[in-house]
Amino acid sequence: MKRQYPTLAEVAKVAGVSLMTASRAINNRPGVSPEKREDILRIADEMGYVVNRAAQKLTGARTRIIAVVAELHTPFTSDLLLGMGAVARAADYEMLVYSLPVRDRRPPGSILDLLRQIVDGVIVILPYESDYLESMATAHIPVVTIEQGTESVFPSVTADNYQGGLSALQHLIELGHRRIAFISGHDRLTSARDRRRAYHDILAQARLPYDPDLEVDGDFSRKGGFEAAQKLLALADRPTAIFAANDISAYGAIAAIREAGLSVPGDISVVGFDDIPIASQLHPQLTTIRQPLQQMARASVNLLLALVAGLDAPSEQIVLPTQLIVRESTTALKAKRKKEEAVKVGVGR
Repeated sequence: MKRQYPTLAEVAKVAGVSLMTASRAINNRPGVSPEKREDILRIADEMGYVVNRAAQKLTGARTRIIAVVAELHTPFTSDLLLGMGAVARAADYEMLVYSLPVRDRRPPGSILDLLRQIVDGVIVILPYESDYLESMATAHIPVVTIEQGTESVFPSVTADNYQGGLSALQHLIELGHRRIAFISGHDRLTSARDRRRAYHDILAQARLPYDPDLEVDGDFSRKGGFEAAQKLLALADRPTAIFAANDISAYGAIAAIREAGLSVPGDISVVGFDDIPIASQLHPQLTTIRQPLQQMARASVNLLLALVAGLDAPSEQIVLPTQLIVRESTTALKAKRKKEEAVKVGVGR
């Protein structure tokens, strides 16, 4: 038998207030004393009253729900979601999360329809595909992205990926490395392109020759990092250091290096990017670039709520600083190898 939920009018009658007062209390609107609001909410809860969010949306009222669209199986995303949830709750908002089954496909139409009906705004993490977000904007639903896709036109929050890449590579150069490989990410994201640009620029600044064999796609994945490192290790003149576009691909590279009977950092130094939790938990602890994930989470939610409130975005792109975190996976190039590398690139002649 289908359960019959009480109506708002029935809640108002039991609480002894007008329908308007009950509506204001339920929807957290002004005009109701804190004591009366608490009493109405208690009665509504005891009666099993359920807010019809879709109907609420049709009236133009805010549902006080935001949505996040993301891949859930990455540590990068997990850390962001924890931070976003805390900020949303502090602002008296609930947060729905939709997990993309495949990162480069749009959510199904039924999910998009649901979001349009019940949420006040949407945050998308790593938008490989963002054309579907146009339908949100058309429905006057604010959208904020974490990182930017190739064709993204929405306000975004990101870390300074270019400066982070420069810091990682400068660290390796200061340790004496000259033959440095780069395991790249996915160029559909601005962050991946910025890290690649940093690699090319630092080589030029240090007057080191660019070798296309040292740049291999890793697709931001452990499998991609593993296979990329295998290609690098098969070179007649293998690299002495690797800069991986994220921590996950860095650990894939480390696995390949170990499988080849080599050590990190004894034979090859490795630097990642992100500073996800396992970076300080696995062996060797990973030297990496820390993205301020909690700040990014806080900034994205606050930016979205400002848009929901009808305010203009203070900036179309919020860029937060990164930090080099030096741990166990990098070391100075051994003196003999350092001399050999210097001769190869014409340093010190």
